[in-house]
Amino acid sequence: MAGGGELVVSFGEMLVDFVPTVAGVSLAEAPAFLKAPGGAPANVSIAVARLGGEAAFVGKLGDDEFGRMLAAILRDNGVDDGAVVFDAGARTALAFVTLRADGEREFMFYRNPSADMLLTADELNVDVIKRVRYSLPLWINKLDC
Repeated sequence: MAGGGELVVSFGEMLVDFVPTVAGVSLAEAPAFLKAPGGAPANVSIAVARLGGEAAFVGKLGDDEFGRMLAAILRDNGVDDGAVVFDAGARTALAFVTLRADGEREFMFYRNPSADMLLTADELNVDVIKRVRYSLPLWINKLDC
């Protein structure tokens, strides 16, 4: 997609964040919410692409309006979405998130389960994964650092 270099592939969740229109309030106190793309792995892919790197995202979205919107956001930001899978039987994840006045983040997720939790090994686009030259071992996520 974007400029040269090594491909960065992010695996995981992409969801819709609903963020209060007023800062520093709890979710219950929010008068209204704005929708925004979210999910750390997807955010990393978009950031890499915006910085001129080559990025791809691997994940599963609901075959619904939010899922199609999120896939379009990946493409619009130069992220390869060829490894995104759509699930007609599950919804795209939703999260309500705020930064409270005390500085703590507050989350409320809607998953029952959501599509991103249902990705299986046989749904992985191996061609995208094979393009990665270096990988970070999964055990690194278990380190306490």
